[in-house]
Amino acid sequence: MIDEFAKANLHGRLRRDREVLLWKLDGLSEYDTRRPLTVTGSNLLGLVKHVACVEARYFGEVFDRPFPLPLPRWQDHDGSDLWAAESETRDQIVEFYRRAWEHADATIDELSLDAPGHVPWWPDPHSGTNLFAVLVHVLGETNRHAGHADILREGVDGRTGMRPEHETQIDEEARAVHYAKIERAARSAASPGA
Repeated sequence: MIDEFAKANLHGRLRRDREVLLWKLDGLSEYDTRRPLTVTGSNLLGLVKHVACVEARYFGEVFDRPFPLPLPRWQDHDGSDLWAAESETRDQIVEFYRRAWEHADATIDELSLDAPGHVPWWPDPHSGTNLFAVLVHVLGETNRHAGHADILREGVDGRTGMRPEHETQIDEEARAVHYAKIERAARSAASPGA
């Protein structure tokens, strides 16, 4: 009974966090979803594409249930799983992510938490794993990248929040006051003799 509760809880959180990641694209131009927002090229649509690849591989190959469509090369030398090429549309990448969800959901629904898996790209590929470990790992990956997306989106237009219902009207004046307070504290702490 505890296994089914744990599985349902983890799966529910994964479903919630998938939606959070996609929400970060809402209302943005094609350019703003794709443009590099860090010196390493991190971008919002690329995060969605990457997490889709993570789900397709972890809930596919690891459990001998390959994703039915060709996947970008895994962690390619050019990071092709982390950005959208000119020929890839936002709709295509979002649809790919949704298909990866369906495939992952089928794997999660059909297997028990102790179902064995094999992750050939982990440091010790000969040590076994199971659905529970993979579910926790993918949930962590999704959370990590949703957090990245939150920060990237804040840099684009100031929009923050975990879900649409948590979003509040942006008070630019209050933000500026808060920012200045934190900047003063940082400068004060960094000054000699502080």
